[in-house]
Amino acid sequence: MSVITIHCRLVASESTRHQLWELMSKKNTPLINELLWQVSQQPEFEDWCSSGRLPSGIVGKLCNQLKTDSRYEGQPSRFYQSALTHVEYIYKSYLRLQRRLRWQLRGQQRWLEMLKSDPELVELAKTTLESIRQNAQQILPRHQSSLSLSQSLFDAYDHSLDPQEQVAIAFLLKNGCRLSEKEEDPDKFKLRRRKVEIRIRRLEKQIEGSRQPRGRNLTDEPWLNTLTTMASTIPKDNQQAAQWQAQLLSSSKSVPYPIDYGTNEDLYWHKDSNGRLCVRFNGLSEHTFKLYCDQRQLHWFERFYEDQQVKKQCKNQHSSALFTLRSGMLAWSERKGKQEPWNNHRLTLYCSLDTRLWSAEGTEQIRQEKATEVAQILTKMREKKDLTKNQEAFIKRKESTLARLNNPFPRPNQPLYQGQSHLLLAVAMTQEKPATVAVVNALTGKVITYRSTKQLLGANYHLLHRQRKQKERLSHHRHKTSRLDTCYKATESELGEYIDRLLASAIIQVAMSYQVGSIVIPDLGNIREVVQTEMQAKAEHKIPGCVEAQKEYLKQYRMSVHRWSYARLCDCISGQAKKNNLFIEKIKQPTFPHPTNIAKNMALLAYQNRKNEV
Repeated sequence: MSVITIHCRLVASESTRHQLWELMSKKNTPLINELLWQVSQQPEFEDWCSSGRLPSGIVGKLCNQLKTDSRYEGQPSRFYQSALTHVEYIYKSYLRLQRRLRWQLRGQQRWLEMLKSDPELVELAKTTLESIRQNAQQILPRHQSSLSLSQSLFDAYDHSLDPQEQVAIAFLLKNGCRLSEKEEDPDKFKLRRRKVEIRIRRLEKQIEGSRQPRGRNLTDEPWLNTLTTMASTIPKDNQQAAQWQAQLLSSSKSVPYPIDYGTNEDLYWHKDSNGRLCVRFNGLSEHTFKLYCDQRQLHWFERFYEDQQVKKQCKNQHSSALFTLRSGMLAWSERKGKQEPWNNHRLTLYCSLDTRLWSAEGTEQIRQEKATEVAQILTKMREKKDLTKNQEAFIKRKESTLARLNNPFPRPNQPLYQGQSHLLLAVAMTQEKPATVAVVNALTGKVITYRSTKQLLGANYHLLHRQRKQKERLSHHRHKTSRLDTCYKATESELGEYIDRLLASAIIQVAMSYQVGSIVIPDLGNIREVVQTEMQAKAEHKIPGCVEAQKEYLKQYRMSVHRWSYARLCDCISGQAKKNNLFIEKIKQPTFPHPTNIAKNMALLAYQNRKNEV
């Protein structure tokens, strides 16, 4: 997809802002909070956490029941739909995370049961180690044709009823799905097993301590209640004390939930007498908002207005499916001040758009995709017999949509970027070097060119050192103020974000100059947890018995690792790639001593995965 998000400031009269603030803070946000609470109280909630799925219609049913409640009635219909959308999105994310954590916990527990030292395997099989190797040698060829050798061996272990076969499979998995002739190092095995135990313990704590979504509270009432409780009650244990402390340290939200406009026809664009672009919203049609945006984004908002004007002048002969605007979101941007909240905070409009719809070539590409999709639906519907009136009406609407899709919007010509699929650009991210690029020809396995962080930044490379010094200085200030028990909230400048944008732009330029088909970036999911588990096991091995020294060792390592936002850099690269019609592929970053080797192997792994999927 080539969808990006832009934003602008909205200006309206004080009465309009006041009314909108009251609707969003006194009606819509409490409705979302109530829906979040009611979903968590459903008797099947634990089953949903295990399956990771929220049944369709459950939130809509609860929302319909609350519409008549005096606390939430009187909102535009779009506001109720927005609340429903937010709650479904929040819980789908939460339940997916719960399922992933539980799946990882079961996998780690299963692996811990299988992970045994060579003497333990010998004792379990009641045979010799050489016999185990021979059995493993016979088992290995049966699974080497599988796409995932390790997964095939795990499945074989679960289905096997022969203890000796299970021991041989465990021996293979322990040694990386290979036959090992080396004698096992007891210390290394002990460290390896300890890593798994730490990982299990951390996952159990995460599942046990994960808080259910509670929504946004725009008052300080929960904070005051916690303070009153702590002043009059002794905590039962350290965990409860830590929870109370976390609640006191967390601040309440100052802005309500945004209003989501999921369709592009919920926003009405026009120009005032001075030629300034204005917008009205479905459900708030009596209120007009003026747009104030960056000059670099103005042409997109002008395009939104032009699309609606073309459709209006041609009497709906064009389809809104080809509007450049895809969806919008109305939100308050937090600002510090002592005025009334509707005067203090700023209204912001976020718009998602498809960059391909800027040009005639990109529009034609999307038109063909949507026309094919509608044609397939019509074919399936026409194959049915004894259609109902609703089904016949549905067919007529789809036929009308297909006719309008064949009437594209007038747009400028701009050839789309076409890369070569066998050329890949991979970005390796390490602690010392935030971005190392390799352009690889996957057919030959050779690297065409490399680019280091210094080469990518060029004359701006000195900014990287400045940003690192800034992080060290802020870390030092935070340490000093924590020791003095003073309140100091050190904030970083936008220098790190600016460097990320520079790196992303340079990477895109390299990709387009070599006509690569896709950009490979690291899959950062769970990377911090993996690093934390590994370092904790190393700390216990290096400094046995001294918990304080182990914590200091981990602290120093975290300080060095967390000084760069790899996720933000990945987001910048993805955003720039979408604008230029470049595909993004994610792959787990392999472990090699040098970032150039990491980047090369990432590109080859991504190409191999692509072939396996086909």
